Amino acid sequence: MFVNDLFAGKPQPLGPRGAPSSIVKTPVDYLTVEIDGTLEDEQANKRLHGGPEKVLHQFAPSHYQTLAERYSNTQFPVGSIGENISIEGMDDSNVFIGDIWKLGSVVLQVSAPRAPCNKISLRFDVKNLDRFVGERGITGWYYRVIDTGIIRLGDEVSLVDRPANTVNVQTLMQCAYVKDDPSTAKKLAAMNVLDDEWREKCERVVAKHS
Repeated sequence: MFVNDLFAGKPQPLGPRGAPSSIVKTPVDYLTVEIDGTLEDEQANKRLHGGPEKVLHQFAPSHYQTLAERYSNTQFPVGSIGENISIEGMDDSNVFIGDIWKLGSVVLQVSAPRAPCNKISLRFDVKNLDRFVGERGITGWYYRVIDTGIIRLGDEVSLVDRPANTVNVQTLMQCAYVKDDPSTAKKLAAMNVLDDEWREKCERVVAKHS
């Protein structure tokens, strides 16, 4: 596999209220990756996006076909949901929490799914699009950084390591948001590679049923 597309953006007004967002990104040839962000991409709401647990967002290009089939009157070009990275062959069903991937010289670890928010719906002017993305488990995922460097278009992509007793991104997403499964949520909350925000989501599912 290879890096097919890279994207970066700056905050700009979005929606009727003009709330700042960086979901609208443009193609770039490279991303300079540091421990807590990239030089080319900037987040508008640093409480919900960015930081050391959410340095980069990857979204599967195949999921745009799912969106197009459901919303046939809307255009969904690759990169339009706000991702930084697009790689053919990787998606929420075959990428696992805690996976360590090498993209060129940069080493990244999957920390959590992307929690879909209303910025997705505002971006496309489609009501409840964020809910559809969450229910289908096609949110993409965030990376934390292990080794910094520069990711370039065409860089080779390889899986370095996958922890035992992990789950794919889709399973975690649907456990916390759709299936409300306390036994799976308890298992997930115990994973030390999971982002703390998602650990708390899983713990709330467990607490609700205890």
